[in-house]
Amino acid sequence: MDEISATIKQLRLPGMEQCWRSLIETRRVDGMSLRDGLLLLLQAENEQRNENRNMRLLKHARFRYQATLMETQFDVTRGLDKNRVMELATCRYIKSGIPVIITGPAGTGKSWLATALGHQACMLGFKVRYFHVFKLFEEITNNRIEGTLSKFFKKLADTDLLIIDDFGVRSLDKQQMLDFMELMEDRHGMKSTIIVSQLPVANWYDMMKVNSTAADAILDRIVHTAQRFELKGDSLRKK
Repeated sequence: MDEISATIKQLRLPGMEQCWRSLIETRRVDGMSLRDGLLLLLQAENEQRNENRNMRLLKHARFRYQATLMETQFDVTRGLDKNRVMELATCRYIKSGIPVIITGPAGTGKSWLATALGHQACMLGFKVRYFHVFKLFEEITNNRIEGTLSKFFKKLADTDLLIIDDFGVRSLDKQQMLDFMELMEDRHGMKSTIIVSQLPVANWYDMMKVNSTAADAILDRIVHTAQRFELKGDSLRKK
């Protein structure tokens, strides 16, 4: 028994090691067939690896909030239809590169919904990254100064789900428009993007009119194919 435990530990199989220790402590190991015991050990190791993977993905996503779909309160009158959200929970939209737009007044749960969808994506093994829009452009500026912008854009292009929060809180300047257009071009039809905004979609063009050509290109890549949620009601923060 000690030799088996030492070998499992040497091979760095923590899930299997914990399961094997439990089997010995409960004296179940002697009454098990080789097949059943091996299956149990492999399942334990697989579950441990999935848990470790999910924790890494959640850490890398850098969510601003902690939210899950299990904790989400659905209400059709607020624009939060459970059937539509549960369809997104399958993450088929990510595999198809379909964008999601979440709009509504402050405090209606936009960021919560976006984060919950991001959390679900991590649980299913997708690479997710969350940005407040100011932080996104700050990162772009810093990488441009350091000469690593191409590498940064490639990382974003390889991210399965990109969440951009508070989009439209202020107008974009010409350089930001070009950067955002490049970002959307890299992801169009291949990777999914969730955009959260207090600004109605109908007003997005005015926010980007400093470059009408880029605005047309960005809106064409986001709006027309997006799944859209327009949240309503009083601020949940008051409650």
